[in-house]
Formats: sequence, C-alpha cells, structure tokens
Amino acid sequence: MSNHLKFFIDGAWVKPEIPVALDVIDPSTEEAYTQIALGSTMDVDKAVAAAKAAFISFSQWSREERLALLKRILAEYEKRYEDIAKAVSQEMGAPLGFAREAQAAAGKGHLGATIEALERYEFTERRGTTMVVKEPIGVCALITPWNWPLNQITCKVGPAIAAGCTMVLKPSEIAPISGVVFAEVMEAAGTPKGVFNLVNGTGPDVGHVMAGHPDVDMVSFTGSTRAGIIVAKTAADTVKRVAQELGGKSPNIILPDADFEKAVAEGVTACFGNSGQSCDAPTRMLVPATRHDEALEIAKTAAEKLKTGDPRADGTDLGPVVSQTQFDKIQRLIEAGISEGATLVTGGPGRPDGLNRGYYVRPTVFGHVTNDMTIAREEIFGPVLSVLSYATEEQAVEIANDTPYGLAAYIQGELGHARRVASRLRAGSVYINYPEWDLFAPFGGYKQSGNGREYADWGIHDFLEIKGIVGYGD
Repeated sequence: MSNHLKFFIDGAWVKPEIPVALDVIDPSTEEAYTQIALGSTMDVDKAVAAAKAAFISFSQWSREERLALLKRILAEYEKRYEDIAKAVSQEMGAPLGFAREAQAAAGKGHLGATIEALERYEFTERRGTTMVVKEPIGVCALITPWNWPLNQITCKVGPAIAAGCTMVLKPSEIAPISGVVFAEVMEAAGTPKGVFNLVNGTGPDVGHVMAGHPDVDMVSFTGSTRAGIIVAKTAADTVKRVAQELGGKSPNIILPDADFEKAVAEGVTACFGNSGQSCDAPTRMLVPATRHDEALEIAKTAAEKLKTGDPRADGTDLGPVVSQTQFDKIQRLIEAGISEGATLVTGGPGRPDGLNRGYYVRPTVFGHVTNDMTIAREEIFGPVLSVLSYATEEQAVEIANDTPYGLAAYIQGELGHARRVASRLRAGSVYINYPEWDLFAPFGGYKQSGNGREYADWGIHDFLEIKGIVGYGD
C-alpha cells in the first residue's frame, strides 16, 4: 500500500500537490479496502513537464535500446504477475483464475507482441531521392479504463515506448491498483526518469487536463463513447492526435449452416465473460427466425450453468460488476428490456439467489428482441444477452450494421460463407467461429467505436509521425 497515495513522476514516487484521497471499493463486498490519491492540474503539469524533458533524449534511443527496455519491463512484469492478478481480482471482482489467465495474461501478451513487432518494424523507407522517416510523436497522454486494466495499459505503454515516446498514464480511478503495480514494474525495469509517469485521478480533474494540455502531443483513450467525445473536443483546441477505442454493441450472426447448438452456447459464454464487461462482447445474437425458440432453450441452459459468486471461491465463473453505478445501470436496462416487451428467458433484475451484498448481476438472456429496443441499442456492459431474429441473410447484415457502433462483429457458420458475410459488416474486427485471440490483429472501431488501431505493430504506428526528407539523395 506504500505507493497507493502517491504518483510516479520523473522517476520517483511523490505525494500529490493537493492531498485528496478516494476509497477503492472491493465490488464483491461493497467495502473500501484501500485509498488512492486524486491528482490535480498541478500534478499533471509536473508529469507532463517530466515527460517533455525526457523526450529530448529518449526519442533518440536506438531500436536496440528500446527493445532492451521492453524486455526488462516484461521480465519485471512476470516477477509481479501474481501481484497484478490479485490486484485486478480485488479492484474489479474478477474471479482469481480469470484474473490470472486472462487479465494479467493480456498484459504479458501485449508486451511480448510489441517486442516481436518492434524487432521487425521498418522506421524508414526510400522513395527515389526522398527518405520517408517515422519518428516518435512526442509526449503522450494515456487514459485507460477499468474493465481490462492491464490489457489497455500495456497495449498503449508498450507501443509508445517502442516508438520512442514519453508518456503520462491515468488509469481508471475505479480500478487503479493494478496500474500502481504496473508503475512499480516500470520503475524496477530501470525506465529512464520522465519516460513513464503515472497520475491517478478522475476524468474531469486529470483526464480532461491531460487531453487539453498544450505540451501533450497525442491522447490515446479507451473508454465510453460519451467520454471519448469529450476527450476529442478538449484535444481539438491544441490540434493533437487522438486515438480512441470506445463503446460497442457487437452482433453475433449465427448462420443457418453453423453448428447451431455449439454456436449459441459459446455465444452466451463469449457475451458473459468478464461479467459482460468487455467493449467487444457479442451482445446481440442474431439467429434464423425459424430457430429462435430453439436458440433460447440452448442459451438458457448455457447461462444457467455459469456460477456467479465470490471471486476468491473455487468454481466461480462470474464475479460482480465493478461498481454501484454499473450495477444500477444494468438493472435499469434489464427493467427496460422487460417493459419494452422482450421475453425474459433467464435471469432478470436483482442479485442471484444467496448473494445479499456485492454488485452481483443475474446472468440474463432476453429473447424476441427487436433492434429498436433499448437493450439492443445501448451498451449494457453486464452479463445480458439479447437474441434477435432474421428472416434472410440480407436482413441479418442490415440488423448487424444498424448500430452507431462498429467495434466488433462475430459470425458462426461454414467458413467460405462466413467470409463473404464478414466483408459486408461495418466493424473493425470480425471474428469467425470463435477464433483464438490474435495479439497481432488490428484492434479498433468503425463509426462511434473510435479511430486508430491497437496491438503490436498497429499500435506502434499510431505513436509515430511521418516525415518526408526530400532531396535526401541516392
């Protein structure tokens, strides 16, 4: 806990300029278990100044030097792996096994993928007598969410370092402790002073200041579309680059030639993973109208097999959602589904039986949902699945694309058929037949799901400026 009430600025753990503390809540108990310091404009100014000073030398580091630093970071991350998993489990309520095998593993995976991408990344290109050079963009403000904390921290910090940028990180104040542990990893790895800085705080008091800061050259933001719009507007005054990964309402089209039972059951599991708190979760399942009731039976069975409960207990599949705010929002949307006429197949309002405290949500499946219902339009961010019908493939594609979002889409069916449908979907990622996670695939959205791409070399690209040196010579 020694660093929970401090920030990491210019290579040292420092107290905030104005001492204000915030309780960090364990969502499985609804009780505070530690506190963090909340930053202010003065703390951001200090961190940005440190990053700006460090950029002068760090931007000139060779690829080999940056690779060596990233490898040290990965080694230190592995040493703190269990601490990271336990931090995520307590701050998010994630089952400990899931925190180890998915949450902490995501951070390790991104660091490894960034190292591999950097080893072969081309920073220069000759075009006749012009040399095209990719150079670090400068000081970067990194604003990360609570739902996949290490995934988003590492797929921003890793590529920023690979590009030669310096940075200020603001993790979510809702799930901040894993970010503090990560800053300790950066310190232990010997990251040069000012290259990496951490300031905790709220969006209005820290994130907003970072986004508008005149000495910040780029903002990389992951969070809600509502907050992303505010970040973009704030950044516009200084014409800085903004990369955003925002909300989603991803369709999952079950084609007639899919292995139907398997496709529906796995779709439930994919939607409910991380207690439904994933921006790319397949929350709208589209099934052939003639098999709608069959799909509901399969989905009901799959949902009711999942055990919701104490994240520290063996056999728990789903923990609580992260906060009272999220719990209340999910309850409101479940009630909206009922009042608007969707069929409640399983789950519903309130906590699961036997759970009287904690932000636990009943795994919920709605059937006979139409795409104009609130539960089909709004991002719920909880274990709630909507099952919709389509009469023709054309209608399925139309429904899938009828959303302001475009982060991800899923298709289940015969491979050639699924590929043809994939080409018609307006989404940054399309997943065919529940594939393995690919750390080298581009990740980002169309439409109101954001702009820019993350993961491996795609992430490195977003932290670079392009310079043309004309007349460079032969």
